[in-house]
Amino acid sequence: MKCFLLAASLLALAASPSLARDQIRIVGSSTVYPFATVAAEHFAKNTGMKTPVIESTGTGGGVKLFCAGIGEDTPDFVNASRKIKKAEFETCAQNGVTDIVEFKIGFDGLTIAMSAKNPDLNLTRKQIFMALAKQVPDKDGKLIDNPYKMWSEIDPALPAKKIEVLGPPPTSGTRDSFHELYLKKGTEEFPSLVELAAKDVAAYDAVWKTMRTDGAYVEAGENDNLIIQKIEANPDAFGIFGYSFLEENKGKLKAASIEGDQPTNESILLGNFKGSRPLYFYMKKDHLGMVPGMIEYVTEFTSKAAIGEDGYLLDKGLVGLKTCDAEWTAATIDSLPLVNIDFLK
Repeated sequence: MKCFLLAASLLALAASPSLARDQIRIVGSSTVYPFATVAAEHFAKNTGMKTPVIESTGTGGGVKLFCAGIGEDTPDFVNASRKIKKAEFETCAQNGVTDIVEFKIGFDGLTIAMSAKNPDLNLTRKQIFMALAKQVPDKDGKLIDNPYKMWSEIDPALPAKKIEVLGPPPTSGTRDSFHELYLKKGTEEFPSLVELAAKDVAAYDAVWKTMRTDGAYVEAGENDNLIIQKIEANPDAFGIFGYSFLEENKGKLKAASIEGDQPTNESILLGNFKGSRPLYFYMKKDHLGMVPGMIEYVTEFTSKAAIGEDGYLLDKGLVGLKTCDAEWTAATIDSLPLVNIDFLK
């Protein structure tokens, strides 16, 4: 699989006598964090360089740090469980961070998990929207404050249990993905909201982007282990997790089916699972030569040994790229094209 090989000429970009610091700094997504951590350990073992410092700040928080400027006090990479946004890119540019390289590393499945002791459950995105949106349509299509306290009030076939879903804060890319993949899609089942989307985009966006704040949705920070502890204390609660974390905790958790589909490597890769999403990391090209090992780190993270068919990151729950995507990632490494505003439209 030659597409995973890095052109040797690129290594020259990393060589410079003026180093700002001798250790890579990475911030960003809690979903990508375990993959980045393992890749960093392999990088250190294979190169003899210092293991990169990685902070799990959430995608939004990480991008904010990444975009703060150029220099040794700012991160070299940001992990992301979604694409960088146009507004974030513009903030980067305002602060002089214009040379940004994007790497797509694989896929994740955004799951709604519960205690493994619970019976199997199938949810629709309409039901999830009705459970968690701050405002929902009444029988006449008028938006009202969410009245549902129990799952069974939404649908008698659902458990007669209090709605309590533990999930990430607004700074998280997982939170952004949850809104896009679940709540927004759930609105499409309501004719009144379809009509609103056609008439007033801002008002419509406010509906699917606004989570209820009355206790049905509980912000649990970026620490997924904390969510597990709370589910163990209250088995009736649900948690929002990336597929990799679900896989690591099979004995404690299981996923609700979403419209009949369970998250699996195959269903996520093929896009059949409704919570399937790509994962990325971004590199600050201006730091090449300022910080040693950046190219070598990229080489490790995108190598066949890491994300190939038998790669060590797949053992951690990463769903590998399709062949065409893998070739595209390799081409990105080889030529280092920059993210630009056209890509974000």
